[in-house]
Amino acid sequence: MHELILLQAKPSSPADWVLFWGHFHPLIVHLPIGFLLIAGLLELDRLIRHNSVSPHTITLILFCSAVSATLACVFGYMLSLGGGYEVETLNNHMWEGIGVAVFAWLAWAVKSENLGRIVPFASLMYLPALGVSLLLLLAAGHLGGNLTHGEDYLTQYMPETMRTLAGVQPKQKEMTFQPITDVNQAMVYQQIVNPILHSRCVQCHNAGKAKAGLRLDTPEMIKKGYEDGPVFVAGKSKTSELVKVCLLPEDDDHHMPPKGKTQLKESDIALLTWWIDQGAPFDKKVADLTVNEAIRPVLASLAGGGPLEVGGTQVASGPAPESPVLTMKVPAADPKVVEELKKLNLLVLPLSKEQNQLEVSAVNARTFNDAQAAALPKLSNQIVWLKLGDTEISDAALASIAKLKNLQKLHLEETKVTDAGLKQLKQLANLEYLNLYGTAITDAGLVELAGLKNLKTIYLWQTKVTEQGIASLKTALPKLEVVGGINEQAIAEFAKVAPSESKGSEPKKN
Repeated sequence: MHELILLQAKPSSPADWVLFWGHFHPLIVHLPIGFLLIAGLLELDRLIRHNSVSPHTITLILFCSAVSATLACVFGYMLSLGGGYEVETLNNHMWEGIGVAVFAWLAWAVKSENLGRIVPFASLMYLPALGVSLLLLLAAGHLGGNLTHGEDYLTQYMPETMRTLAGVQPKQKEMTFQPITDVNQAMVYQQIVNPILHSRCVQCHNAGKAKAGLRLDTPEMIKKGYEDGPVFVAGKSKTSELVKVCLLPEDDDHHMPPKGKTQLKESDIALLTWWIDQGAPFDKKVADLTVNEAIRPVLASLAGGGPLEVGGTQVASGPAPESPVLTMKVPAADPKVVEELKKLNLLVLPLSKEQNQLEVSAVNARTFNDAQAAALPKLSNQIVWLKLGDTEISDAALASIAKLKNLQKLHLEETKVTDAGLKQLKQLANLEYLNLYGTAITDAGLVELAGLKNLKTIYLWQTKVTEQGIASLKTALPKLEVVGGINEQAIAEFAKVAPSESKGSEPKKN
């Protein structure tokens, strides 16, 4: 119950002082909730157990609830002037919130006997007024949650049995995205851009909650834009709001995602910028577009296997397909274990039906953690490719991963693994590809990798390693390819692309 009363935003922009006080609404709104619930519980205790409660105590509580409910209405009105709320839900929330304040005042007036001096039999109105105010409180709180978090906020995780009893529609399956096995053939919007938007933006810009009138859940809605106009200008990332708001300082009120929310990674911004500069196509593959030097390593890191080809040049994205481990036949996986991993929202995909080898990916399981990783060794022979990037695993999970004796490719980017955890990977004799992007790895961690004689490719951008540490690792592993990547300077250059330069960037033909 974060919201109690909001009113529809006016077209004109409100003054800063109005929005300043409006932002106190989430703080004030909890006061009437607490006061009214206490008053209701005291009256219920008095009626059921016949306990004696001082009328003055309840009168004081009701007065505080009425005053705080009124203040919540005022601050809620100020907050609503900032806009970005669904109109129908907002109006219903408004009248329910006003109703809470009105009936709270009425209950106080009756309990304090002020109304009884004017209206005969006013005492009969007390319990109904208190009861109505509590019911309106629950209803307004529910709609406040919808305004803040979306219309399915309370029912999102409701069990199917309760959904049936409550008459709620069955839970929709979470959107899944097709893993990228060949980055050259990957559909740019469906497999690269859309997953970024759904993981970082769609929570606040969807059919149930379209802040600022913007929806980013479908191509049609993205093209439609928001209440102030288009959200992107094809070929011009510099003037596209979708990129501009991401590059603002995090403390800026217009920065997106808002402060406190999970932020876009630098590679995410680079990919969105590249997509827009290429004309923001919704139906093209990577191979159809121009790939510049800065975006190459970012695209390469997305690939599930095979090199990224750009103008005849190959950029390593994973272990070579002719690797001996890929020709090794292993026993078929236990179907029960496969089903167990799928229940953890992991994707379990066959790499080769003949050899019974598997790829396991956590692309749809961002909350995957160390405890759940203990299930992986049950397929120690079959798991050859493992993608756990951007999950909640830490060094503890690497003890389980180290038992995957045929593991050839490992994604650990944007996780909490450290140098200490890398010590446990020494026994992965078949490991050829390792992605450590965005981790806290230092030169000390690279020393632990020197014994992986089959390691061919490693991603180390946005880590704490130094040039000296990389040089030492390459001395130990002369054939190792160390891939750098996008940095803050490159993203700034993306955002500063001149319109004339964007127009001159033509898609590459097949």
